[in-house]
Amino acid sequence: MHRTRKFILRLFIALMVTAGLVPAATGARAAVPNMWGFAYVDALAGPPPAAHQGLSPSGVITSVLIPPRVDVAFPTITLMDGVVHVTAVSPNPEWCQVAKWGPGGPGLLVQVRCYKYGGAPVIVPFTIVYEQSSGTLPPPEAVAHLYYDGATVVSSYNSTAGVNSVAAGPVGVWTVTLPGLPTTPTGNLQVTAVDPAQPARCKVGNWTPSAAGQVVEVRCFDATSKPLKTGWTLSYTRQRAITGGAKPPKYFAYTMDESPTTPGPYPPSSAWSYNPVIMPNTVQDALPFRSVTFPGVGVLPDDVQVTAFGPGPEYCQLGGLWSVSSVNAYVNKVICFNGLAFTKQRTFVTYTSAI
Repeated sequence: MHRTRKFILRLFIALMVTAGLVPAATGARAAVPNMWGFAYVDALAGPPPAAHQGLSPSGVITSVLIPPRVDVAFPTITLMDGVVHVTAVSPNPEWCQVAKWGPGGPGLLVQVRCYKYGGAPVIVPFTIVYEQSSGTLPPPEAVAHLYYDGATVVSSYNSTAGVNSVAAGPVGVWTVTLPGLPTTPTGNLQVTAVDPAQPARCKVGNWTPSAAGQVVEVRCFDATSKPLKTGWTLSYTRQRAITGGAKPPKYFAYTMDESPTTPGPYPPSSAWSYNPVIMPNTVQDALPFRSVTFPGVGVLPDDVQVTAFGPGPEYCQLGGLWSVSSVNAYVNKVICFNGLAFTKQRTFVTYTSAI
């Protein structure tokens, strides 16, 4: 009788997950294959460009427009307890967010929505990355990620086996503690809003590592600039690609534009600027954009993600597609807005190849 009840309960949960009524996972898994995928979605339907998509296990990512959203399918990804990040690719005051993700036969299906400042839906190109990690890593390498639905931690991973936590503050503000990780500002952060019902955008508001580990403040805003309670994903990486994984790509880099008013080129601090092939990464003006050069790691297929840093409602994205030349990656169109106006803002930028 006990076994029958357990079977019925498991069947019920599986049906609820498939229907999207409960989270597909509740925490990081151990001793399972790591899965990741990324793409630059520039078409209404079909596969994204081969030069800008990668998938592990191998397969072909596809996308389809179902206004006002775009669905992106990762056919070989079967583990849902990772995180998704998206970055709009537009020179205009627009952004993209994750509506939701889950099983989408076969594999993982992610719904993405994009908006103009003010809240009107818009269809624009975007980059997207999914990562699911497990196991532990020896220092100095480190990875952590979590998905918070606005009320609870839905899924979480920490490469030191620490338990990530979220403390809610004023409306639209949360403090995330990633224990066991370095206790100084080092590494890279990415944050993305997750909301199926309303425009939302999220960013890193503050970054104050302490003896507790990495401590990150997440701030989210509505269609204009009012603080908003919503869901979000966060990823932390140190000397690892945004895709995490047991066998991460060899060609990747990240940086923070710590001084956006400096014309440059200048090299950001090595604490939060890392390149395993050639240092330093550099940042400079390419008005109205900021341009980031990652030397020696430009290998196709590849992906770029951008997140704004600061307590205000500013938001940042890619103003156009990046380029690769002579094994250098040139992310030469990072752009930020405050409302409808251009602004110079600190930003986290991460680049990864599939190789």
